[in-house]
Amino acid sequence: MELEYFRDVDRREVDFVVVEKRKPVLMVECKFGDAEIGRGLHYMKARFPDCEAFQISATGTKDYRSPEGIRVCPSLLLLQTLV
Repeated sequence: MELEYFRDVDRREVDFVVVEKRKPVLMVECKFGDAEIGRGLHYMKARFPDCEAFQISATGTKDYRSPEGIRVCPSLLLLQTLV
């Protein structure tokens, strides 16, 4: 497994991408507060629909799953699932 950062020539980016056997298995976009889902995360989820995708926030309170399957939640909720 590898931990990567994604950014393309169109400046779409995702903060953390966990890659296994050259395929992303987890994507995480980090925000300070509640924010719209980043365009890089939308792009990557469309390209890799089976990959788990999260947008987490340090101070935000929103907790939902987008129609594409991107989970938006406070960072502690994601961190609890990793332990």
